[in-house]
Amino acid sequence: MGVFAIGLLAACSAHAQTTVKIWPGAAPGSEHETQQEQVVHGTPVGTVVLDVTTPTLTAYLPEPAKATGTGVIIAPGGYCVALTISLEGEDVARWLQQRGIAAFVLKYRLKEKKQQGIPKNPDMDAACKNGIADAIQAIKLVRQHATQWNISPTRVGILGFSAGGMVASGALLQPDAAARPDFAALIYGAPFGVMPIIPPRLPPVFMAWAQDDDVARAPVVKFYDTLMAAGQKPEVHIYSGGGHGFGMRRQGTSSDHWIDDFDAWLAAQGWTKQPARKTKLGDRATGSS
Repeated sequence: MGVFAIGLLAACSAHAQTTVKIWPGAAPGSEHETQQEQVVHGTPVGTVVLDVTTPTLTAYLPEPAKATGTGVIIAPGGYCVALTISLEGEDVARWLQQRGIAAFVLKYRLKEKKQQGIPKNPDMDAACKNGIADAIQAIKLVRQHATQWNISPTRVGILGFSAGGMVASGALLQPDAAARPDFAALIYGAPFGVMPIIPPRLPPVFMAWAQDDDVARAPVVKFYDTLMAAGQKPEVHIYSGGGHGFGMRRQGTSSDHWIDDFDAWLAAQGWTKQPARKTKLGDRATGSS
């Protein structure tokens, strides 16, 4: 067993927050990146992370008695040049953790932030390419170590917000069907570049957005229409108010309840039902030597 695996298994034996690298070495394609990661606290959208070159997963594991055997990888948004890590990551993870769902906040690679404010007309396919690769690797990693995290390798989903929704959709639509998540949730997120080909027989998909979202509504609706035209039937929740980027923020709008709707959908799909066998849930996991 390699040093990376030993460290991961030891770190994840407890049920506290634990952060691990998702690649055993430098992330492919980022070997020569020189920008330094930055964390900015107290912004209007909470804590924000910039210039990520070393992607990680932070695990929020439920108490064993509460564990449902389901895991959710969370991809925050931020145009793939920033991550709204608290509003669309940590806060969501704690909510899921309290309900017996193992949550993993994905700090995926970002384009270097070279200017203030929101990028003008960004090439989202280029900006999010590495993030999508990180999401695919994160799914693989969680399944490989399902036993240590007390989840089933067949109950691993991904939840993405805004650009994180594009990252999640990239993992969902990848050609390798076996490497796709077991379910995906896109919250005011979708492919924001060239529309990908929709494979047949996708895993279950949950989508939510607000009618007054002037940032993402058009591409999100386009993606929904494309899924429907391809014969998919995503669960869809459209809220009259909430704008873009509501995350876990309480605004007094109907979008405040998106996570309750997501929870109800998970229950209807059977993802929050505790398995009969509460130990060794990851017996079918691979690579957990």
